[in-house]
Amino acid sequence: MTNTPVIGVLALQGDVREHLIALAAADAVARPVRRPEELAEVDALVIPGGESTTMSKLAVLFGMLEPLRERVAAGMPVYGTCAGMIMLADKLLDGREDQETLGGIDMIVRRNAFGRQNESFEAKIDFTGIEGGPVEGVFIRAPWVESVGGAAEVLATYDGHTVAVRQGNVLATSFHPELTGEDRVHAYFVDMVRAGL
Repeated sequence: MTNTPVIGVLALQGDVREHLIALAAADAVARPVRRPEELAEVDALVIPGGESTTMSKLAVLFGMLEPLRERVAAGMPVYGTCAGMIMLADKLLDGREDQETLGGIDMIVRRNAFGRQNESFEAKIDFTGIEGGPVEGVFIRAPWVESVGGAAEVLATYDGHTVAVRQGNVLATSFHPELTGEDRVHAYFVDMVRAGL
């Protein structure tokens, strides 16, 4: 019998639907999460792209910030894309003074490092741990990782910058695989979750 993990997508803001579709394609039960009681019912969580300052404000407004921090600190598997990567950083560069993060990965992340919206691009990324050739990712006002601590593992780089990191149960990418129909990063995350069930 295989375990089918229940994975939430933080549905405060961002490209929630695309993540729900990618998780379902990777054989997970996927559901939107907006409230602490919904968070309590999932095995793992995806934090989508969007606008990181807006997301942090909405997390406070919806009473989600502390429950999220507690679940991440307790070892819940989490995958963050773009703004989600920013939310999972221990430290931010170019963030707003009042911007909150959840932490989870010992990394310093620079917001909007790859440029503005009109400088968005698509690229093929060699991703350690994923077979079948490079992963297709979309970079939209994407961050990059300036540096990682000893516990964090760099899984992918692009143009000399770190764009995918894992630390234990926590995974983060600068790019959006879900916008290209690329399901292998989500499958990698679902396997991480399944390994802990």
